[in-house]
Amino acid sequence: VQLQASGGGLVQAGGSLRLSCAASGSIFNINRMGWYRQAPGKQRELVARITSGNSTNYADSVKDRFTISSDNAKNTVYLQMNSLKPEDTAVYYCYAFGVSTQNMRVSQQYWGQGTQVTVSS
Repeated sequence: VQLQASGGGLVQAGGSLRLSCAASGSIFNINRMGWYRQAPGKQRELVARITSGNSTNYADSVKDRFTISSDNAKNTVYLQMNSLKPEDTAVYYCYAFGVSTQNMRVSQQYWGQGTQVTVSS
């Protein structure tokens, strides 16, 4: 299973960006997808996640500013980021948790390559 993320970039504080992440390859079933981020010198933290049933969770720091959505038919997850702040600057990593056709006995977590989001003040 491969995940390809896109949509990062440089934006001024108060601006918006939309991240996308498409999963492809030997997918049998995806239970949930989401986004983590890691800022320099900090631990990776969960930003938002969405289940195949469209249940969502957000970090407190992004609630009411970020919206996660997905297109299950396309195995794609999106993160709409509004009212961006300099503290949102980080590398954003998408992930998918599910079952591959190559090993249908277990669910695994798959990671994308990361996309840089930089918010200037």
